[in-house]
Amino acid sequence: MIKITKENLTIVIVTLKSEEVIHQCLQSIPSDIKKIIIENSANQNFTNELEKKYKNIETHLTNENLGMGKANNIGIGKSKTNYVMILNPDTVLRKDTLDTIFKISSNLDFAILSPICDDNNFPNYKIFSKQLETNNINLIEVDRVDGYAMIFDKSKFESFFDEKFFMYLENDDLCLRLKKKGEKILVYKKSVITHLGYQAVNQKYINELESSRNWHWNWSKFYFRKKHYGFIFAFISGLPSFLKSCLKCLFFYFIGKKLEYKKYKNRAAGFFNSMLNKPSWYRPTFD
Repeated sequence: MIKITKENLTIVIVTLKSEEVIHQCLQSIPSDIKKIIIENSANQNFTNELEKKYKNIETHLTNENLGMGKANNIGIGKSKTNYVMILNPDTVLRKDTLDTIFKISSNLDFAILSPICDDNNFPNYKIFSKQLETNNINLIEVDRVDGYAMIFDKSKFESFFDEKFFMYLENDDLCLRLKKKGEKILVYKKSVITHLGYQAVNQKYINELESSRNWHWNWSKFYFRKKHYGFIFAFISGLPSFLKSCLKCLFFYFIGKKLEYKKYKNRAAGFFNSMLNKPSWYRPTFD
């Protein structure tokens, strides 16, 4: 355990059609901190622009949409520091978000350490068991944190994100695996971050994004439950929602509402594909 500093921290950001929000994010990060951008496409112009505009930035193209987990794993693998911070492009740091963490990080035992979301209506953590027993009331132990802002102590990990998840629940899976090993996941309440929410991808693709989200949310839920609690639990838990989605899919098909039809079709298809042990193959289409 060593203190987190600007010198031993790398920030990894995965992007895809993120031109509208990434600059606000990067401008909020101190310029002397190393940043690695993994662009989930072949958009060389985008990465060239970022490298020209910002200091201490390294960009890499995947040439295809690999999903959040796999792309983050690539970024983590390219980092050379003891600590790595996973950030979504639709996040904004405050001036003291990282400084407050630097101050309290000496000899702090954790696998994941996260700032807290500034919106109390959407907390970025969940507690199912007990809070951390500490004299610091601003430092709490949690069971899970949202994946848009997490600092990893790389020495605590045998592996990072399960790449079978394309999107959704890859962070829940990672947190659960760490908790099973007895590792600590902490949130520091004096370190605050803003999450713009569902704006990482340009909103002109909103309909295609919704189709993808519905497919992958249901695929990931079944896979997550099967992985940790068994096939029978995953099947029984998801079956009512699957049947409702099938009925709604038929209803909207017959009344000619294409968007609603596709939404419920994708919900049912995500569950069905995961149940058949098929990979998370669905990909959104962008012009």
